[in-house]
Amino acid sequence: MVSLETTLALQLPVIDFTSRDLKPGTIQWDSVRADVRRALEEYGCFEALFDKVPLELRKAVFDASEEVFQLPLETKKRVVSKRKYRGYVGQIPTLPLFEVMGVDFAENPDKVNAFTHKLWPQGNNNFSEAVMSFAEKVSELDFMTRRMIMESFGLDESYIKEHLNSTKCLVRLMEIPRS
Repeated sequence: MVSLETTLALQLPVIDFTSRDLKPGTIQWDSVRADVRRALEEYGCFEALFDKVPLELRKAVFDASEEVFQLPLETKKRVVSKRKYRGYVGQIPTLPLFEVMGVDFAENPDKVNAFTHKLWPQGNNNFSEAVMSFAEKVSELDFMTRRMIMESFGLDESYIKEHLNSTKCLVRLMEIPRS
């Protein structure tokens, strides 16, 4: 029997993606790729150290998200999508504090601006720019890790490129009420 006193907390692997020399084909890339594969095989996930999303940008996205959820309910309900859970989701009786909405195709300025205009008919450049910049930076880490995973399985470069080019970015905004 395991007692609570002797149970160790699970520590996820931490993988460093901050090196400017982290490029495909380098020794450093191969080393990080092996770490990614090992972490996924052993834990199913890992913590990524990634410094390309500056604190100011993270703050801008959180501020923009807060601004979105302060809008009137009627305004938030303008964000609809044919895709499940991509539009505004909220006002659920069993989850009264839960509000979320997704900015689909956040890498596409036209799509982000269309989303923005649903909430602010006059536009909101700060919001649009924060979401697009955040999507661009986080997508860089996403592309790197997916490339590393596919390379680690020995997939042909043509399949890797096809896969990476077929994916689109979703930025999900969530309201987390302050207590």
